Amino acid sequence: MKLKRVGILTAGGLAPCLSAAIGALIEAYNKASPKTEIICYRGGYRGLLLGDKVTANGETRQNVATFFDYGGSPIGNSRVKLTNVRDCIRRGYVAEDANPQEVAAEQLMRDGIQVLHTIGGDDTNTAAADLAKFLQQNDYKLGVIGLPKTVDNDVYPIAQSLGAITAAHAGATFFENIVAESTANPRTLIVHEIMGRNCGWLTVATALEYRRRLKEKKFLPELGFSRGHFDIHGIYIPEMAFDISTEAQRLQGVMDAFDGVNLFISEGAGIENIVKEMEAQGKEVTRDAFGHIKLDAINSGQWFANAFAEKIGAEKNLVQKSGYFARSAKANEIDLKMIRESAALAVKCAIEGKSGVIGCDEDNKNELACINFSRIRGGKPFDVRDAEFLAMLSDLGQTTQTNLPPQP
Repeated sequence: MKLKRVGILTAGGLAPCLSAAIGALIEAYNKASPKTEIICYRGGYRGLLLGDKVTANGETRQNVATFFDYGGSPIGNSRVKLTNVRDCIRRGYVAEDANPQEVAAEQLMRDGIQVLHTIGGDDTNTAAADLAKFLQQNDYKLGVIGLPKTVDNDVYPIAQSLGAITAAHAGATFFENIVAESTANPRTLIVHEIMGRNCGWLTVATALEYRRRLKEKKFLPELGFSRGHFDIHGIYIPEMAFDISTEAQRLQGVMDAFDGVNLFISEGAGIENIVKEMEAQGKEVTRDAFGHIKLDAINSGQWFANAFAEKIGAEKNLVQKSGYFARSAKANEIDLKMIRESAALAVKCAIEGKSGVIGCDEDNKNELACINFSRIRGGKPFDVRDAEFLAMLSDLGQTTQTNLPPQP
């Protein structure tokens, strides 16, 4: 199919692949279909609804390498659910009696878009799936092709989402500096809060990368300056069940031995207990357009610090969040390779008139493919049976019990 004009939008939270993915798509069009015009909608689905767009032609296409030097998204993001009509009306994106999906479809038609490339996580791609279904049911001749972006790496059946590896490495870099704060005060508890609402993949990947780097360092044991002072002493993710009292007894011994305790937690770990406490205190639990609890209002890291500090005899507790640092990083070489391969296939599929999400299909030997939107679903948990994870917990003297939801 000869493509005259395509659209690109990025949506949802940031991940270290957005700018690079835009660049990789433009790069792929430069090679495969250089005469195809490229329109970018600013601020994700918000920009699509409002008709807020810019072109990515001429100078931008000539300087496409610039995209790979940046994190974030040069065309902006937003959290908008097209099927949440009331929210779209409340935020002024559509008129009182409008259907957001229809508004989006008609905007794409006015702009002459033949294929819309969406770059986002499970919410973005399920929104894209809803839009693709609406377009098909209403005879709009337009394709939708998604690229999977989420630092949580929690989209079915995508084996590895774009940007997640970079986020894990950035989180490890963050903690390499933060951990030195333990030398500023005796008996310091450091809680490293990492992104991950329902999935602990990023927390585990960050911990594994940090400990891999730690093994390469030298220490000064004569001064009592050992690896144990800088190691991770506890890991808590949403898929794990754990007992605070039991863990506190174990961590008290760590505190006595190393004069400090370092914990890695997913922001969604223990969330049910935290919400129950808030509701019991009459506090409001706010949610976003997708119905998700707003985790920045929950502050799970502080909850863990409060739960452990007195029990383990901490004189100081320090909660540090690497989320914004990690998700805003530019894509590393590992991710860039995957981004470019995914973008090349996305453009190939666009030219062939296909729709779906580009990703390594777990149900088909992790082959990179255009996966039907009907198979895309969020909420994939981290598998606590993972051998590297279990070996790490064993090394830390920590036990785990599964808290996994049923498999789809």
